[in-house]
Amino acid sequence: MTEHPRLAVIGAGPAGLAAALAAAARGVQVTLLDAAGQAGGQFYRQPAPALGARRPQALHHQWRTWEQLRDGLDRHRAAGRVTHLTEHHVWCVRRDSGPAAITVHALLGPDQDEGITVRADAVLLATGSYERVLPFPGWTLPGVVTAGGAQAMLKGGLVLPGRTAVVAGTGPLLLPVATGLAAAGARVAALAESAAPRALLRRAPALAAHPGKLAEGAGYAARLLRHGVRVLPRHTVVEAHGTGRLEAVTVAALGRNGRTRQGSARRIPCDTLAVGHGLLPHTDLAETLGCTLSGTDVRVDDEQRTDVPGVWAAGETTGVGGAALALAEGEVAGRSVAARLHGTVPDPRRWAAARARSRLRSFAAALDAVYAPPAGWAREVPDDTVVCRCEEVTAGEVRAAADTLGASDQRTVKLLTRAGMGWCQGRMCAPAVAALTGCPLAPGRRPFARPVPLGVLAALPEAD
Repeated sequence: MTEHPRLAVIGAGPAGLAAALAAAARGVQVTLLDAAGQAGGQFYRQPAPALGARRPQALHHQWRTWEQLRDGLDRHRAAGRVTHLTEHHVWCVRRDSGPAAITVHALLGPDQDEGITVRADAVLLATGSYERVLPFPGWTLPGVVTAGGAQAMLKGGLVLPGRTAVVAGTGPLLLPVATGLAAAGARVAALAESAAPRALLRRAPALAAHPGKLAEGAGYAARLLRHGVRVLPRHTVVEAHGTGRLEAVTVAALGRNGRTRQGSARRIPCDTLAVGHGLLPHTDLAETLGCTLSGTDVRVDDEQRTDVPGVWAAGETTGVGGAALALAEGEVAGRSVAARLHGTVPDPRRWAAARARSRLRSFAAALDAVYAPPAGWAREVPDDTVVCRCEEVTAGEVRAAADTLGASDQRTVKLLTRAGMGWCQGRMCAPAVAALTGCPLAPGRRPFARPVPLGVLAALPEAD
């Protein structure tokens, strides 16, 4: 063990930043790797400096928390305790024997044609999540974007995806997206949320334990009202229309069985549809390391340790729950790493962050139950709807693989139809393929987390 143990943190969002600061403050040498050009992740995404944003805080809430994280990172960088590597795209993490047990491989810069290797005594995976989008006719039209994509355009590029928008799907993310677009000058014609208000009422006790979160939700509701946004609860997108690009969307009300009600469809003119159906954890690196998953989440203990020695995980890779939960998990992980690398046994029960984590996890579980996608959505996808955009595989072809050819798992469907063989390797279409065929949503177990140039692989030392 070196005098100053080394930790590699992958991801500079809320969880990664909190972990890096906690570990650095306790004598650990931290290397923070992130694919973005600036720290913050999706939640604290900042405009490019060249844009000269005068009031970037207008695009965020919890700005003071971001300032504390940013200032803490700057102090630790200046003191030499944290090395922040921006635009480093990690494609593989390997655990070895010996004093430097962790090897991290990353690609550099926007071209990603040059490799770098970082060695450490431990690694923290804070790789966040990605959006789940359920297919419907017209979802591939220009003008249809994910809810998070619309938010990223606004926060990072200071641009609107269109003049007239519909925000649709399900989940808490829809509220800041709709209010953000409206505040920036877009006309938000409707917010179609598939969850029912009574689902929130059924979980009132769990939600009432977090008055700050309820106040935040009430604030969003007030801003929607102020901007004249029409809210359509228990509605879903049926189809997107347009020739060459989006011109309108059709939404319809959902019945108790999760299927659309006859006669309830309405067509809304718009040039932008921001749609999302919740988030799924990024687990590629964890799967490559052999970490056990619970459903779609990386399994961790009370210290945020995975079942692979030397590997911690925090934030939405262990379960989607928002920025506050990610911050708490990151601090717990950073404290645990520091204690373990210094040869002591930590006691999370004494940490305020661990207590906050427990409360926030219960809140996240309540929201998960409220904002589940409509139960009957897969039955209503027409056979000619493209499901896998990369390989242009339709819903009918996916159904035929299961019903006619006997495919009983995602891998067999992939072999029979090519669904999931494209650039995204099934990240976008896997939930839809699983739902259409009745297969479980299984881990991908990809050897690499992103495409790697052959030249980078050839340049690796033979031992790697």
